[in-house]
Amino acid sequence: MTDNWLEASYHGTTGGFRIDLDFATPLEGITALFGASGSGKTSILRAMAGLDRLPGSLKVGGDVWQDDSAGLFLPPHQRSVGYVFQEASLFPHLTVRDNLLYGQKRIPLGGTAPLDIHDVAALMNIAPLLDRQPGTLSGGERQRVAIGRALLRAPRLLLMDEPVSALDQRGRDKLLVCLDKLHKDLTLPILYVSHDTGEVARLADHMILIGNGKKLAEGPTRDIFERLDILPPDGRLEASALLEAMIVAHDLLTHLTHLRVGRHDISIPHITGDVGNTVMLRVRARDVTIATSKPEGISIRNILAGTISEIRQDAASPHVELLVDIDGGHVRAQVTHDACADLGLHEGQKVHALVKSMSLDGYAR
Repeated sequence: MTDNWLEASYHGTTGGFRIDLDFATPLEGITALFGASGSGKTSILRAMAGLDRLPGSLKVGGDVWQDDSAGLFLPPHQRSVGYVFQEASLFPHLTVRDNLLYGQKRIPLGGTAPLDIHDVAALMNIAPLLDRQPGTLSGGERQRVAIGRALLRAPRLLLMDEPVSALDQRGRDKLLVCLDKLHKDLTLPILYVSHDTGEVARLADHMILIGNGKKLAEGPTRDIFERLDILPPDGRLEASALLEAMIVAHDLLTHLTHLRVGRHDISIPHITGDVGNTVMLRVRARDVTIATSKPEGISIRNILAGTISEIRQDAASPHVELLVDIDGGHVRAQVTHDACADLGLHEGQKVHALVKSMSLDGYAR
């Protein structure tokens, strides 16, 4: 591995739970530790921060933070990390400004701060809150302050443990917008714990799928989503694929954004972004209908010609899983065993994938 990678190896028990996994991830962008509740994600994150001692090793770039074979274990204050918990742990007696400045005071010896308090306040959209007390803030506002405080510590690595899981939908949406901006504007690598397919599709460049304390898969998010042998931790109905698309136009009259995927035109509810920008579309398998010929007289606008590249049948499941190649991209689909048999679906077959506009989520990239 080069100095631009994080390499972790943990094999031991913490809190009565067994962890056995090795993984390596680029020190850039967002890597999701993705798995169901209770799979060991938080235990791994706490071990990386040095908050818990888990037998193994951890190398961040060219620096070794833990190596049990050499008797090396850096304590938390010597690890250049920012840690964001599920619940914002702000000091209730300090203003937002002073909570942020506390993070700045915790910069490791010899470290430098690339951001000041005003940069962070703008990035996390908390400038109007600087003189408020934490008790007067909403849950989403408190969490944005907590992330800002972690950023002001000038970390080499940001660890985030399901930061939106305790928020209502409004708070989640505002925080995810800030995380999108953080992802775009900073080069800071982030390890992001989640069990939510939508969050991971929106944010993560790379993912490590964890189950029962073990690594089940790792790789680019788009590649992992396309694997039919993987069941998402939030349920079969959340199985999705990611399609890369280019913004062609915004129609203010119909409130739609028009996109192009290969030779296909797609319409989705309005998203922000300049014409020519690239976006990633999350297409849920449950929202894809398969036709063996192009249908007519139908309200669905997004009709994508493609080829079935993979079929996976499981007698224990009510669904047959399909992967359809759309000009080099892919969508997943789920059909019943009866439908698969009646239509004579097989790998290499030309089909049309039908997707309702209102079912698509588009994320800037």
